Amino acid sequence: MADDTNSTARDWRDTVFLPKTDFPMKAGLAAKEPQILERWQRLGLYQRLREQRAGERRFILHDGPPYANGDIHMGHALNKVLKDLVVRTRSLMGYDAPYVPGWDCHGLPIEWKIEEQYRKKKQSKDEVPPAEFRAECRAYAAEWVGIQRAQFERLGIMGDWDDPYLTMKYEAEATIAGELLKFAESGQLYRGAKPVMWSPVEKTALAEAEVEYEDITSTQIDVAFEIIDAPNAPELVGAHAVIWTTTPWTIPVNQALAYGPDVEYVLIETLGYKQPGQSEVMSGFRLLVARELVEAFQSRAKQVIPTIGPVDIVSVIKGSALAGATARHPMHHLGGFFAKPRPFLPGDFVTTDQGTGLVHMAPDHGEDDFDLCKANGLDPVFAVEGDGRYRADWGWLGGEGSVINPKFNAPDGPICEGLRNAGALLAASADYRHSYPHSWRSKAKLIFRATPQWFIPMDRSADSERPGDVRSRSVGEQGEPSSHQPRFSTSLQTNGDDGATTQTSIASSDVEERSTDARDNGATLRQVALDAIAATRWIPARAENRITAMVAGRPDWVISRQRAWGVPIALYVHRQTGDYLRDAHVNARILAAFRAGGADAWYAADHQALLGESYDLADYQPVQDILDVWFDSGSTHAFVVEARYGEGTRADLYLEGSDQHRGWFQSSLLESCGTRGRAPYAAVLTHGFALDGTGRKMSKSQGNVVDPLKVMADSGADILRLWAAATDYFDDVKIGKDALSGASDAYRKLRNTFRYLLGALDGFTAAERLPHADMPELERYILHRLHILDGELRSATDGFEFNRYVRALSDFANEELSAFFFDIRKDSLYCDAADSPKRRAYRTVLDILFEALVRYAAPLIPFTAEEVWLTRYPSDDGSVHFQTWPTIEDAWLDGALGARWHEVRALREQVTEAIEPMRREKIVRSSLEAAVTVPAAPLPADQLAELFISAAVSEGGEIAVRRTDDQKCGRCWRHLPEVPEDGALCARCAEVVA
Repeated sequence: MADDTNSTARDWRDTVFLPKTDFPMKAGLAAKEPQILERWQRLGLYQRLREQRAGERRFILHDGPPYANGDIHMGHALNKVLKDLVVRTRSLMGYDAPYVPGWDCHGLPIEWKIEEQYRKKKQSKDEVPPAEFRAECRAYAAEWVGIQRAQFERLGIMGDWDDPYLTMKYEAEATIAGELLKFAESGQLYRGAKPVMWSPVEKTALAEAEVEYEDITSTQIDVAFEIIDAPNAPELVGAHAVIWTTTPWTIPVNQALAYGPDVEYVLIETLGYKQPGQSEVMSGFRLLVARELVEAFQSRAKQVIPTIGPVDIVSVIKGSALAGATARHPMHHLGGFFAKPRPFLPGDFVTTDQGTGLVHMAPDHGEDDFDLCKANGLDPVFAVEGDGRYRADWGWLGGEGSVINPKFNAPDGPICEGLRNAGALLAASADYRHSYPHSWRSKAKLIFRATPQWFIPMDRSADSERPGDVRSRSVGEQGEPSSHQPRFSTSLQTNGDDGATTQTSIASSDVEERSTDARDNGATLRQVALDAIAATRWIPARAENRITAMVAGRPDWVISRQRAWGVPIALYVHRQTGDYLRDAHVNARILAAFRAGGADAWYAADHQALLGESYDLADYQPVQDILDVWFDSGSTHAFVVEARYGEGTRADLYLEGSDQHRGWFQSSLLESCGTRGRAPYAAVLTHGFALDGTGRKMSKSQGNVVDPLKVMADSGADILRLWAAATDYFDDVKIGKDALSGASDAYRKLRNTFRYLLGALDGFTAAERLPHADMPELERYILHRLHILDGELRSATDGFEFNRYVRALSDFANEELSAFFFDIRKDSLYCDAADSPKRRAYRTVLDILFEALVRYAAPLIPFTAEEVWLTRYPSDDGSVHFQTWPTIEDAWLDGALGARWHEVRALREQVTEAIEPMRREKIVRSSLEAAVTVPAAPLPADQLAELFISAAVSEGGEIAVRRTDDQKCGRCWRHLPEVPEDGALCARCAEVVA
């Protein structure tokens, strides 16, 4: 042995304790993850976890339902991963954190797909029996539920996939109908004929959440209305009031003109005017226009009518002088509706921002129009049909349309042609650029259209008015500018101050509960909702400003749709009075029928049997409209959270994209506030949208879609999950080649950390452990840093800041461990005796680190964490996801130790920087050949040499480095004075191999 020990030719590698593990460096996630997923399914991981957590404090994240149509996209992936991070971190913290995924199965998105199939066959859905059509919708939704379920599971989303919630399940449909009947029984429901957002293509009303805005170019026209009476300004008789509009199709439904009482108008006279197509040149043609807008009007008129000459101002008129004046509709010669004089009405919405300062009023098609005309006894006439055509019996353009067709509204289209022939068209040009609402499903343009709809009022308390009352105060799902403005624009302002995200975890039991009978105490739905918003935690905090503005300014909630696939509005309306029936016994029979046969039961019902002996079906009309799909999803808290966890239970968290402030967040809020007097959630988290790598919206037509299914097939779900967690998802996020490359790099470093830990812990047993007090300073310092990391991760978890969570974990693994602790202690691990205290301390800390880091990483990269766990703890029924948050001892936190080692590490960085030039110049091949001088030694010289991974350290003046003269140990490669010649062994190594 002595001869071997002194031999310089000996290869000592077989005596070195190198890390040993079967855990591969190459992840192979795309192939490995499906195998792990299959194991979880065999294991019944989710149900086992529910059993283990039974009785613990519950944390409920309620899933917002995606539509059951089409493959998942990157927005789905981002949303579901964030939800899974919440659920898994709460589970790790010891909560009972169930997750019940769900789907929205009703509504236009699914119905539209079935209609597309009919259109391809050149068939109309109206030719199909309703029961058959609804069955096709149900089958279509069920098929996509199955497809999306598999795709979400592939992402590693842990939940009750065996029993998800579907809005089309019979019990769900019964509960939705029951929630509607709660509104009806308390008088919070009325039917009104007023303008709502309407899709002529889909032939139904839409909610604002179903609307998206795109820029379009419209025809703008100036039209002359001849004044026939003006008691306060007789000089106006025979003159023409000029209106401007960007919706020519509303002129055939005009019923009045609006003026601004404080606006200054001028009566101008043209010296020469010739209407195109006419031979006669008129002189003395007098026009009434707002003084501030004369020049803009002339500019428009000259573009189309070059013969219009200079103007003279005949007189100046205050707007209030128009009170009592009337004008003739340009098509008055057609008689009937058009022959009736059009009154001038004062409107506080009339401005001189653009147009002419006079606004034509069509109460069928505008919010201001409806309110002003209704207040003056002018009701809608329902001239435009559901498909956008004028009624066949309408006196002008009857049976023609569609009104959203640009050609119909064009300067050479039928409307302008009729006005031109009547001598009333003063200007027309198809060049007005503005924002306009479109259906998010069909992408077709929308209109405001007055139709009888069912509403939930925002500003009256329960039972303050009879339910059959047709009120007219609120209109539509979104405000519309007056008719002299572009007919549609985004009118709701949601700008708010940014707020820092709080880091205090709030469960539903921590939030002040409002009285569930708040509506019975006289509060309006708007008041209750605004109070509930204030009592809810919003993440980020600025989101509270946005939804507050939306709820404060929103109109009554239109809940009816004229479609086939959905939950019917199960009400009976009295044929004479118009009141809907409120009878608890009838409602009970309705709900029993729904539970037995779903919503289809309404369409096949024996309505007399449902009404019972107390009522005669001949007196009542069953409502055929269906519920707005947002009412469906807004009721999910009732048939998911309360049905599964007890009446009165509400979710701790809702988590969706920022568009849901006007969608699910709001519909759920209003539904719960109307029936329970409080919000259905304690906290709401909002994330941004997933954009391509350059920040553009993803679009198949642009070819910039990043498909999560392809990413998983190529790289694995854990890469996608790590990207999602690391983004600043409170705002819009980018995903492209660079983002995925960054996620892959972060994953690789984490995986290498685990691989090192597994290899370094090979053969470790409990007998090897050392207590904290017996450890060297470096080990105690790393435990101190682990304590700080634990606090940072807990704080990030409480604040739902998973990007901070990822960054803290990655930085710890890379900077504290790989580049520092592991690098320094590899000599002890490889070369110290197996039972040396320092090596035992190091391996004890590695064991602690392993147990902590694999748990911390499990929510982020669940597949890899499971692989790591099972590599060290092989088991048929074990899982890292059964574990709870690691135990971190308070004794590990040592501020003084941390401060001292902060200085030591700063000195180490300086020494490393000093050695680097010598490595580049090949004076030394590695830091092990460097002898270092430092100004003052904060630790013993031998410890500093190990810390710097250098040959020796001495005290002196400035930091200096030279090549050591000592020889290299053939086993540990350290240069030490005791090594007699290169390749011989140092004293430590000689003792170990001996």
